[in-house]
Amino acid sequence: MSILPASFDDIPKIVTLVQNCYRGDSARKGWTHEADLLDGTRLTPRLLKDDMSKSGAVVLKYIDDNGEVIGCVYTEKQNDKMYTGMLCVSPHIQASGLGKKLMNAVDNLAREQNCCAIKMHVISRRTELVEWYERRGFRKTGDTAPFPTGDDDFGKPKIPLEFVVMQKDI
Repeated sequence: MSILPASFDDIPKIVTLVQNCYRGDSARKGWTHEADLLDGTRLTPRLLKDDMSKSGAVVLKYIDDNGEVIGCVYTEKQNDKMYTGMLCVSPHIQASGLGKKLMNAVDNLAREQNCCAIKMHVISRRTELVEWYERRGFRKTGDTAPFPTGDDDFGKPKIPLEFVVMQKDI
């Protein structure tokens, strides 16, 4: 298994993986998902291509021995910090340590790019995920960010949502 930077050719596989990890019945096979909080699409090919085209952005993909993309994470260097998001591992193999390996790769990338911290936004109601990140050295900054509404490309909240901002100094 390998962790490598994704290319535009990987977009269809990554979009499918992300959708299966975050939304719908397939996501419920894993320990963490947004299926009870949001309906609709989590990511579109256009959005992923736009994100991957940003200066300083890298999507890391985790591929298995058969060449299948079974995990990914988005990173984007923003000044002296690394923003990260969209961490996902295929639901049927979650809790196997692949998420930790992807986050270790983010740590390494942030150090290589001379970042002083890694930051992220996590839906505040996803307490199990907030706690998972806290066990990996992240802390809540006390800041929040609004959840995008009216954006069918990112999902339709079933309840009011907001993000907590988390950060890990490196």
